[in-house]
Amino acid sequence: MRMFRRTPILIALALIVAFSAAACGGDSTKDNPPAAAAATPAAAASTAATKASGSVILATTTSTQDSGLLDVLVPMFEKESGYTVKTVAVGSGQAIEQASRGDADVVLVHSPDAEKKMVDAGDGVERALVMHNDFIIVGPKSDPAGIKTANTTADAMTAIATKRATFISRGDNSGTNALELKLWKAANLTPKGQSWYEESGQGMGATLTIADQKNAYTISDRGTYLAQAKNLALEILHQGDPPLLNVYHVIVVNPAKHANTNVAGARAFAAFMVRADIQHVIGEFGKEKAGQSLFFADAGKPEPPP
Repeated sequence: MRMFRRTPILIALALIVAFSAAACGGDSTKDNPPAAAAATPAAAASTAATKASGSVILATTTSTQDSGLLDVLVPMFEKESGYTVKTVAVGSGQAIEQASRGDADVVLVHSPDAEKKMVDAGDGVERALVMHNDFIIVGPKSDPAGIKTANTTADAMTAIATKRATFISRGDNSGTNALELKLWKAANLTPKGQSWYEESGQGMGATLTIADQKNAYTISDRGTYLAQAKNLALEILHQGDPPLLNVYHVIVVNPAKHANTNVAGARAFAAFMVRADIQHVIGEFGKEKAGQSLFFADAGKPEPPP
């Protein structure tokens, strides 16, 4: 049974340059041919001409919501398409679990390993690259663990653990949480259960607020941090390492496996996200208020290396 159905209702220059360079070669249709093709002018015109009704359930990560990006994009899509979007912003893991039960129509998330499992299990189709930013490690200006001088992310994580400096994990099976756990593992560290390691169990915005209140370190996507920086004393203390790349994909829930999904609405939303004019909006988002782009548009580019 579907949970919501359906009432009538800066990335561091080195990182950016490296990713942009990777985008200059390779087969751009290898991983996402159906949705990437939707970015063509003909498909864009077709999407713009669509006037549908009903709702589309979008399962997405909290970073797209907390950064304010969806506050711009969703009304544009609704006005253009005629659909009403029901947005469920949770961790990427939860969003993928919801979609894999057939309780969403489309997902917009940033957890590549979990996304691939969803597609391999037959629950998702037409996975398409949308955008990227990066993760950053933020903490108090005093930087008690001294991570600002760390050469690598593994060095930064090791310094936090060695100094037993308070670290706030999301602990919510989100894409950010998955990345954080991968970073601890890469540094051969197991912080869970340590007195200095706390789990918020909440989204990115709330976790940043908790870390700020406790003068603690945490890992955030750059977009959410920049959107909330004016309310935080936390500073960016480590950034720019390739393992911190943060990539977002849109995935249509497979109608062959979940017959009650609104596949037409899902495909319309996916095509909207990779369309050239919307990619421009994504690339410009944040410049006016934050002074820099919060996301970088990637539709049609080759997948970045894992």
